[in-house]
Amino acid sequence: MLKSFFLNRRWALWAWGGFIFIIGSLLAQTWIDVKINEWYKNFYDLLQKATEREVSEFYDGIFLFLKLAIPYVIIYTITNYFTRLYAFRWREAMTFAYMPYWKKVDSKVEGASQRIQEDCMNFARIVESLGLQIIRAIMLLIAFTPILWGLSSNVIIPWLKDINGSLVYVSLIASLGGVIISWFVGIKLPGLEYNNQVVEAAFRKELVYGEDDRIEYAKPPTIFELFAGIKFNYHRLFLHYGYFDLWLIMYNQSMIIVPYILMGPGLFTGAMTLGVLIQTSSAFREVQSSFSLFMQNWTRITELRSIYRRLSEFEKSIGFNETKHLSAGISR
Repeated sequence: MLKSFFLNRRWALWAWGGFIFIIGSLLAQTWIDVKINEWYKNFYDLLQKATEREVSEFYDGIFLFLKLAIPYVIIYTITNYFTRLYAFRWREAMTFAYMPYWKKVDSKVEGASQRIQEDCMNFARIVESLGLQIIRAIMLLIAFTPILWGLSSNVIIPWLKDINGSLVYVSLIASLGGVIISWFVGIKLPGLEYNNQVVEAAFRKELVYGEDDRIEYAKPPTIFELFAGIKFNYHRLFLHYGYFDLWLIMYNQSMIIVPYILMGPGLFTGAMTLGVLIQTSSAFREVQSSFSLFMQNWTRITELRSIYRRLSEFEKSIGFNETKHLSAGISR
């Protein structure tokens, strides 16, 4: 899965050059995020004392936001487009790296067509999404943790005001607690996802055989039996995803009000301005969402774990890791 792209001369420019380009674009986005966070403070402080300020200052604030937002949108769009191309190249590298090994295997490998076509596609698609989010989350943590640490000095709640960086610790504890609970709530999801692919593969295989031989394959009793297995597994999967979705939406809604609960009292005592409160809320959201990235993407990670397991089994069955890797892949 990895060496076919990152350790293959043919794909070296895409693999490493593309990776560097993605890192650079995410750094640019993170820098703009920090500037927008600073803009929150100044703009909302202006609104808090609007009667004492000039309307021209309001329009200057709007213009400054546009100067930050427009480049951000452009960079964001280019990054997403390029990342999709990057993921497709990865899928292409995997596909043509598997083909020579698969063709040399004498015995039939169960579900080989699904592994080469569907699993490679889904692996690249999910890694594209998760990889981009993980790198971005790391950069946001590096950029916003010091900001949130400094803003923690505005907390006046007795049991937190004497703790340096209290808001950082709150976001970290809340995220770790959420991940632990998510692990228990969604503990059966990986196995169910794996079983789901097994029953789907069996159903698809029967239909494919039925296209060539409608007499021996795809008979109504067989189709009914196979689809009954799919139905049973999906119902279990939906039930467990229902539990997980309930927990996740409750957690996300609770995290919205946490910074206001912690910082709100200071606004009423004059310990901080509205701009500081909004800036703190924004910084807290960036840090907390970065800490809880894996929890927010639990279902996708579950799917990726299932795909990784199937591809690992496929590589083992075709001897992909037992012989010298064909660096050139298959000629086209």
